[in-house]
Amino acid sequence: MPLFDLPLEQLRNYTSAVTAPADLDAFWDRTISEARERPLDAVFEPVDNYLTVIDTFDVTFSGFGGSQVKGWLHLPANRLADEPLPVVVQYAGYSGGRGLSNQDTKWAQAGYAHFIMDTRGQGYGGLLGHTADPHPSAGDVAHAGLMTRGASSREDYYYRRVYVDAFRAVEAAQSHPAVDASKVVVAGVSQGGGITVAVAGLAAGRLDGVIAALPDVPFLQDFPRAIDITPRGPYPEIASFLARHRDRYESVLAVLNYFDGVNLGRAATAPALFSAAQADDICPPSTVFASFNAYGTAAGNEAPAKDIEVYRFNNHEGGQEHQWNRQLEYLRKLLG
Repeated sequence: MPLFDLPLEQLRNYTSAVTAPADLDAFWDRTISEARERPLDAVFEPVDNYLTVIDTFDVTFSGFGGSQVKGWLHLPANRLADEPLPVVVQYAGYSGGRGLSNQDTKWAQAGYAHFIMDTRGQGYGGLLGHTADPHPSAGDVAHAGLMTRGASSREDYYYRRVYVDAFRAVEAAQSHPAVDASKVVVAGVSQGGGITVAVAGLAAGRLDGVIAALPDVPFLQDFPRAIDITPRGPYPEIASFLARHRDRYESVLAVLNYFDGVNLGRAATAPALFSAAQADDICPPSTVFASFNAYGTAAGNEAPAKDIEVYRFNNHEGGQEHQWNRQLEYLRKLLG
């Protein structure tokens, strides 16, 4: 696909018009506090993954509203029992779930603990999922898909539940004795990248131990621009909904503001390695740069180090194995 978004020199200076709600921090303080009122109840059951070099655990923990969320924890089989490992907490792309027990073990192959969170209500495309979304707003008036589910209220919006699950997934990973709770890396591609940005922002001042974020072609960034210019993928679900509900543009955007990675990522204090693809017509590069340029800016003089890899001729697949190698190099330097 030809390049359709801003040229790279403009992307590097692009600033989103998104403005954080005045009560953004208060909303998320209350949301996280309510979630923590329920016990985490993280359970790790060993499973046979048919692999000789990776040990895998079927994980269940308490997410938003106390509902059970599934996951996998992969560990190198040759690890030393008395030396806990840094952990990469990974979030799935849109429509995907945690997959099968041996489907993605790459971070454990690299020597890290690897925690994969299932995404509630997904797993119907991409990798298989095993977590339901029992919230009442699942039956609200919405466009097909997930982007407008519960969008009449910030309390009921679908990604409020997902972001809480993702935050608690970090806590669940930290609770395992083989994990070094002080060395957590959050990572993901597309939707997983957007969740990564959100968790990095929500962790600041609320959760210790998150030391890096790896958002790869992240989704859920700069909603107003994404809705206007994105021709395919999940963002057009919102545009299609608004094409029928013509009077709801302002009210829907007001809700989305609480979940926009541009707003949440500003608070992040963990170093980050982003990626963007200039031909990406699912997560346009301007929306990714909006997030990257805003990331950590609320930290003032303590702003975290950040970098971004740009793949000029790639669409939403982004850097793939090249970005994976870049991430391996990045974590090796970070963790020594």
